[in-house]
Formats: sequence, structure tokens, C-alpha cells
Amino acid sequence: MAEVPEHLLKRAAERRAALQKKEGEGGGAAGEAAAPEGAPAAPAEPGGPSAEEVAASNAEAEQTGKIPSHLLARSAAAREKAQGGGEAGGGGGGTATATAPAATGAAARIATAAPGPGVVGPAGHTQRLLTVVKAGSIQDVKATPTDKVHVWPHLLVIEFVASLAMTAFLLVFSTFINAPLLGQANFNLTPNPSKAPWYFLGLQELLTMFHPMVAGVMIPGMGLVGLGAAGYIDKNPSNKPEDRKVAIALFTIFMMFWATLVIIGSFFRGEGFNFILPWRQGVHEIFDL
Repeated sequence: MAEVPEHLLKRAAERRAALQKKEGEGGGAAGEAAAPEGAPAAPAEPGGPSAEEVAASNAEAEQTGKIPSHLLARSAAAREKAQGGGEAGGGGGGTATATAPAATGAAARIATAAPGPGVVGPAGHTQRLLTVVKAGSIQDVKATPTDKVHVWPHLLVIEFVASLAMTAFLLVFSTFINAPLLGQANFNLTPNPSKAPWYFLGLQELLTMFHPMVAGVMIPGMGLVGLGAAGYIDKNPSNKPEDRKVAIALFTIFMMFWATLVIIGSFFRGEGFNFILPWRQGVHEIFDL
């Protein structure tokens, strides 16, 4: 436990000296002198606890964190005396002011206990009781979470490992799977149908449905602009799929739309780029054209 701040000790000593001065002026018992910092208070009344008892009470309070017993006894006696009417002309001599012990190891925070009814000091001052409170019971320290990481090495290392994995996959795939090419092109013979590579078949399929300006410029341009602006429109920082339902739905619709066009252009277009059913003409015949 931390020590009592010096300004609180000084304030308690000044308050104790002021109350003792008022008690002496009112004809009460002789006021006790203000105790130096770190020393236990002397008994305010004859017949009170001795210096040894006060020291033992302060030591026990320092270990347990409770109010010293001699202060509780003085407070109870003063309350009983005030409720019984007190002594005539006592000048407030029966009221004691209880302060916290200024001992090493006291808590850093001071709590004020509510006085009982009718317990007042000289000149109408309400009696206050100071106690020690363990600092651990009132502190709540929480670490501030952060959601930012450095590009290097956290991001770039992951991207580098992903590129190595993709390179290894392409190497193994190309080792076991051949990519046969057609025969040498004959400029005197145009193949029928004349199909673009599979990654352009979606655009070729759009040309059969819309004007070339719409199919070749407007629709692809809108798609590219939408994909580029997606990161600025959807600023959700979460990377959990359950939190990104809108983004996942839009990307799935885009991919399914393009995949459908590529599949139709690959398997459902025959001679003259006419629509056919692949299970009637045969898939191999389509690729052999």
C-alpha cells in the first residue's frame, strides 16, 4: 500500500490543531498539540488509551486496512455523550475528532464516512472520520486494443509465402497436365466457330447480346470501376465472413455472372457461334472445330 500524501497529512494536522485551540478557548480540557507527520495522535481525554495502545492500534490498522480501534472507541463515546445531552458548559470537550493515522504504508486514497445524527464538533463542525482504502480495489486498468499492424514484416511476408505456394502449384500442375495447341494457322481457312481464349469468351458472349459499344466498353468499364471503388465504399474493417455479408454477396454475383458467360461461350456455341446443346453435338467436337 502507498503512503498518505503529504498535503493530506498537513491538512489533518492543521485541522486537529484548530479544533484543539477552540476546545481550549471554550473552557474544555487542555487541547492536545498538533502531532508531527508520521506520529500517532495523543489521547484527547483523560482516561483514554495510552500511547502504547494507540501505537498498537495504528500498527494493526496499517496491516488490516481498517479504522484504528481507538478512533472508533473515541467516536462511539462522543456520539453517546452527544445523544445524552452532554455536560453543561463543557464547551464541546466531549467531542473528539478522529483522523487517519499518518503511518508509513497507508493507502493513497481517503474515504469520508457519514457521521451519525447529532454528532457535531466545536462551532457546529460535523465530525469526519478518515479511513484507508486499498488502492487495488478501486483501480481498473485495461490495455487499449489496437487493430493496426506494420506492412513489413506482417503483410509482405504473408504475400511472399502465398506467391511461393502459387508458383509451386503451377509448376506441379504444368508437369502433369498438358496444354495442347491447335495446328498451325491457315490464313486461307477461317475456323468455324472462331472463338477467343476462354478468359475473353465472356466478352465475346456479350457481343452476341448487346451493341459492341455496350458489350465491349460500358459493361466491362462499369465492372472495373465498381471493383476499384469497392474498397472505398465498404470500409468495414472486419475480416470475418459473417461480418462482410454485403461484400461477399456482391463479389459472388460478379463471379457467377462472368463464369456463366464463359461456360456458355465454351460449351454452348457451335458453328456460326450459334447456340447448341453440348450433349447432342459432343464436347470434343466443339473443341475440334
